[in-house]
Amino acid sequence: MLPYCPVGWAAQVFDAERHSAASEAAQQEAEHIRGQFPFADWEQLPLERYALGQGAGNDTYSYVIEYGSARLGSITGGSAMKHLVYRRTDGSWWHDSRYKDTGEAWTAVRAGIVEAIRAARDGRVGDIDSMAAVRAGNTVIAKTLHVYANGSVLPLYSDSLARHFVSLLAHGPVPQMRPFERKAYLKELFERTGVPSGWSPDLAARFLLWWAPPLSAPRTIRIDTPAGVWPDWLAARHIAVAMDGDDVGDLHRFADREEFTDACAGSPRLMDLWELLVLRPGDRVVATSGNTRVLGVGRVTDDGYHWSPDGVESRHIVSVQWDETYATALEAPVTWRPGFLAEVKPIVWERIAKARSKRLAAAGQEEATESVANGTPLDSVLQRIGDALDRRGQAVLYGPPGTGKTYEALRYAVRRIGELADDLPGVQPYAEPGEEAFRATHRALVNADRLTMVTFHPGYGYEDFIEGLRPVKGEAGLSLEVRDGVFKRVCARAEQDPSHTYLVLVDELNRGNLPKIFGELITLLEKDKRGYTVTLPLSGDHFSVPPNIQLLGTMNTADRSIRMLDSAIRRRFAFLELLPNMEPLTDAVVGQLDLRVFLTELNARIRAGLDREKQIGQAFLLPGGEPVSTPEELAAVVRDEILPLLQEYAYDDYGLLAGFLGTAVIDPVAHTPRELDDEKLVSALYEELQVKAHAAQPE
Repeated sequence: MLPYCPVGWAAQVFDAERHSAASEAAQQEAEHIRGQFPFADWEQLPLERYALGQGAGNDTYSYVIEYGSARLGSITGGSAMKHLVYRRTDGSWWHDSRYKDTGEAWTAVRAGIVEAIRAARDGRVGDIDSMAAVRAGNTVIAKTLHVYANGSVLPLYSDSLARHFVSLLAHGPVPQMRPFERKAYLKELFERTGVPSGWSPDLAARFLLWWAPPLSAPRTIRIDTPAGVWPDWLAARHIAVAMDGDDVGDLHRFADREEFTDACAGSPRLMDLWELLVLRPGDRVVATSGNTRVLGVGRVTDDGYHWSPDGVESRHIVSVQWDETYATALEAPVTWRPGFLAEVKPIVWERIAKARSKRLAAAGQEEATESVANGTPLDSVLQRIGDALDRRGQAVLYGPPGTGKTYEALRYAVRRIGELADDLPGVQPYAEPGEEAFRATHRALVNADRLTMVTFHPGYGYEDFIEGLRPVKGEAGLSLEVRDGVFKRVCARAEQDPSHTYLVLVDELNRGNLPKIFGELITLLEKDKRGYTVTLPLSGDHFSVPPNIQLLGTMNTADRSIRMLDSAIRRRFAFLELLPNMEPLTDAVVGQLDLRVFLTELNARIRAGLDREKQIGQAFLLPGGEPVSTPEELAAVVRDEILPLLQEYAYDDYGLLAGFLGTAVIDPVAHTPRELDDEKLVSALYEELQVKAHAAQPE
């Protein structure tokens, strides 16, 4: 849980009066919608008055509820499928395939909407989860309830928002719930907090978003600024784009990216337009001229994208609050992706931010608190992981025990996948391990299936990872049923959500029988085979690995060398070695023993007596992320963790063990560790691995 202040205290200091005007405006907007679409008319409402995509202007219910009622809260973005029925730009209709035609689909959806409103008015919001015709339209139905059954739910429409606030307001474990049950539970929890009972649902939602806003990582995009337009963009506080031969019109009219792609006939330049629509408030825009000139940096404002059909050079518009203090010339050119829009990598953003700081310092100006963004680049380890996954699609972190393989894999997941999870509440990609925000981000990514963690072991098989037969108890007794495995389920989820990256983290990769576990996946993992389909032998399903799947494994080389891996596996993975890192142990001392010197010398002896894959990693001396600091702590680590590992390496060769730790610690004759109290053990290690080792070094 994120460290927000107590809700009762927050309610006392919340300036409700300042927000009351916006709350009243929201209620007036709801009243206007009820005037346009009276509830009494819904049972006979024609499809033409409901559905998107008919070229009928902006007066259909679906358009009004998504794009024409911002004061009631946003449900924009994603696919038009949330409206349950809509018309594609090619004239065909989309609806749930369970219905034989559009008429049957609309009859069911319309009746479901009416039933949902009546249930909400009767205090039965949770029943909506069982209404098959409408339960897939989570956000649209929730916003509709706010209009026609005001007070039944809080205007926090997405399920991820409901999860976020339920987790903050609930005391103790949260039971498993379906989306509308969760919305009802959130309202109940809020009413228990003791906030003023006279608050409207809109004011309550504004309070919650003020009190505990879900944090998400902003996107950073670069836009190539045409000559001569920058002064206009700066003055109008927007970016404005028009193209020769652009006949795609208002981007809102497309149901989803796939439909827009079809309309663009494969034109990469037109495809860039879609990025304007998906920009969210808070996203960062870098206006550039060429490869070295930054004109300014801005934040997308609440207005976001809108269409101006009368504009000659400014049809596609995104509102932006600009900051000219970023105007600078970079020392080295940036190679941007072709097109007028491109993602800005963290390392490039850092160059831009540093150039700004340098210019302000040279001009004698004090640098104000950075309001546009303060993203930081990936450090060297995470950059290596990111580059390997971008290049190959799958990678393995390998090295001796305690070198931080799982630690770095989780850091990468929270940082990189968190940065791309801008739609999830509570995500803080720059949080550090050990912080509650890091754990909260990890939970959010796991709960959204963006991060999936598995551990391979000798009993793990194809049926666990891809698919297999599982016993199912029925009326006739036990029977076998084909069940999808972990990776197959993630692939299906990622295929439905191509705009986000999905990471599968496999711990202890080398403990599993990899050819058996991966099966046909061996072929599909290759970057140039992503999207190709194979037929699975058990279920007969067509299966492919989407390009937005990444697979990151960890491998302890003390258990098994990478040389022992199947050659087909080795060819398809990038391998990144992590060796002991002494930097976190700098200046860490227990008694007289310098921990950095201790571990460096111990590993030198292990390399000489065994091999480099058997070294001891720094994590053994960093419980909780901090170096051990007392003789008791260090002695416990040596006795309970390091010594048993060295005994395993040495195969009970106590002469070799004595060579590692010294005869004051190991009795090579009696084949046993000596009985030493904590302080004497640390003193013996100091004498053997620091004093004696230093004396043995040449002058």
